[in-house]
Amino acid sequence: MNPLDRQFILSSLPGVLLPWYAAHHRILPWRETTDPYRIWLSEIMLQQTRVEAVKGYYQRFLDALPAIQDLACCPDDTLMKLWEGLGYYSRARNLKKAAQIILEEYGGVFPRDYGSVLALPGIGEYTAGAVCSIAFDLPTPAVDGNVLRLVSRLTDDPSPIDAPQTKAAVRQALSTVYPRNAGDFTQALMELGATLCGPNQKPDCPACPCAHLCLGKLRGTAEALPVKSPKRQKRQEDKTVFIFSCDGRYALEKRPEEGLLAGLWQFPNVPGHLSTQQCLEQAQALGLRPRELRREVSRKHIFTHIVWDMKGIFMEVSECSGDFLWFTKEQINDQAALPTAFRLFWEDVHHV
Repeated sequence: MNPLDRQFILSSLPGVLLPWYAAHHRILPWRETTDPYRIWLSEIMLQQTRVEAVKGYYQRFLDALPAIQDLACCPDDTLMKLWEGLGYYSRARNLKKAAQIILEEYGGVFPRDYGSVLALPGIGEYTAGAVCSIAFDLPTPAVDGNVLRLVSRLTDDPSPIDAPQTKAAVRQALSTVYPRNAGDFTQALMELGATLCGPNQKPDCPACPCAHLCLGKLRGTAEALPVKSPKRQKRQEDKTVFIFSCDGRYALEKRPEEGLLAGLWQFPNVPGHLSTQQCLEQAQALGLRPRELRREVSRKHIFTHIVWDMKGIFMEVSECSGDFLWFTKEQINDQAALPTAFRLFWEDVHHV
């Protein structure tokens, strides 16, 4: 493809997209502000998470922690409870680490330059670009999957969008065409890539303001784009998860401070799928006296690179013993952050 074609298309985008965005954008709570704390929070929550799922979490989080100072001083268990169910819990831990740095090094004021924002824990080029452009109108592109899909179709580019060099090339090309109202342009690119040119759907070319510029539409390749590298097969891990109960209390333990789901609460579990007899023996080995094995269920949870194939064992025991903490239902619901993999079994408790 002639590079001049690509540059003409991209340089035409501000004039086309800004009026379209003003007239057609979705009303979302984080678009009603230029407060960098709120924009930053929304961008972190929206990573790997649907917009509709984020709305409630976003408001609850801000009700509890309305300012950077509140986030920096928030107890870890409270923070994890606020994040419970959103997944990718390292995002919340990095939010707090970054807030503490902002408090200590910037006096609680969010830094206004791209390099300082990019240096904060948990912030990559996309998030730094989004915050700096939307909050401060800096010409810093925020290139995510939606923007990559949009640009690949507009320019009929078959380069794999998950290749770092592709993302870098798109970021560089967009940075040369940014208008003065950078925040609206960033959000217009995101909006078009998330809606009319969205994922897992046929592009809505008749409604698209860029249809007359789109090489993918002109050449009939839009639906075949973007191209991605072949996916690696996810590793499967078998687990037996114990939901031990005793007089209305349930056994929980903390996960290690490093690794997957670090520092969160979990039901006791062991590798492999144990037989009924092995489950009884395992309970005794953990210092418990089984009274009744009440139910078995199977659940799966998919992480980015791992699939947990879980066998859940609901077992009544004679006393609250063993090296666990024993919580009531109310305490688990109000205080203990259970990641989704284990909450799958907690939801079953009400049906036992």
